Amino acid sequence: MFQGTKFDRRGFISYAAIAIAAAELGLADSAHAQLRDTKASGESIESGLNNSFGPLRQIDAGLLSVGYAETGPADGRPVLLLHGWPYDIHTYVGVAPLLAAKGYRVIVPYLRGYGTTRFLSGETVRNGQPSALASDIVAFMDALKIDKAIIGGCDWGARTANIIAALWPDRCKAMVSVSGYLISSQAAGRMPLPPKAELEWWYQYCFATERGHTGYEKYRNDFARLIWQLASPKWNFNDATFDRSAAALENPDHVAIVIHNYRWRLGLAEGERKYDDLERRLAAGPVITVPTITLEGDANGAPHPEPSSYAKKFSGKYAHRLIKGGVGHNLPQEAPQAFAGAVIQVDGY
Repeated sequence: MFQGTKFDRRGFISYAAIAIAAAELGLADSAHAQLRDTKASGESIESGLNNSFGPLRQIDAGLLSVGYAETGPADGRPVLLLHGWPYDIHTYVGVAPLLAAKGYRVIVPYLRGYGTTRFLSGETVRNGQPSALASDIVAFMDALKIDKAIIGGCDWGARTANIIAALWPDRCKAMVSVSGYLISSQAAGRMPLPPKAELEWWYQYCFATERGHTGYEKYRNDFARLIWQLASPKWNFNDATFDRSAAALENPDHVAIVIHNYRWRLGLAEGERKYDDLERRLAAGPVITVPTITLEGDANGAPHPEPSSYAKKFSGKYAHRLIKGGVGHNLPQEAPQAFAGAVIQVDGY
């Protein structure tokens, strides 16, 4: 693997940790087969797995025309994988082929405000509140005629998966959630945190100002790259990997959705009345009953709760795993075998 290249100790440690996890989870053969062509020391582990999803699909669902990638057999058990901010569907570019090889139908949609997903009407409120995003995914499942799926998520995608599992458990067979239980409320968002914790949310307060809004519009790629670096300080992603995902942020609704999402969390922006009942139910901190595996990277630089704080939020069969080897916030892209293995295991719960 390293013949003819400069030895990269950090990359080797990450590779070794991921390979061990793959072996433990029954993915060793496919993992080694896909990783064997990774060459340059500056190349990310993810880039050795897969470079693209191939042609995207598009479907009208609820308020949106949703762009999505799909791989695996059409009659396979459905798995929905949900990305976060400021990432895109390529969070799962290494996960999807591993699951498809195991017979799963893997579907990875762009959230509202990302990639090729568009609002069907120019009059629709560009709303980023959590229950709206979750409602989008339920409508997406309806459009694809999927009654129930395993749902996995990271960042905004994990929160969205949590909400669906909590409010629509009949639609969620099982769940894999990076950073655990992320359901919150505006009331919780108004509560002050200790100064060190507040500092970690600097971008949220930046977005609360018009200067921040204008700055994100002007410098969204620089902003996203900085978040990637801070949230995953040991992830050696290259320019091509970043640029591929950054293209999804050029969506015409992206800035409006992101700004509204973070302002809504602080109670600085109103939501839509039609989601009020859902938000009331979420504010109660509902327990999730579906089988769940939560994951955390050992080098996550983004704000995230301690596993002990949310373990009791899962009343079904439940396990938590710490993924080692310098894995940061964008765990599925940094450690795809570990994430895919968790999906396979939770399916068996």
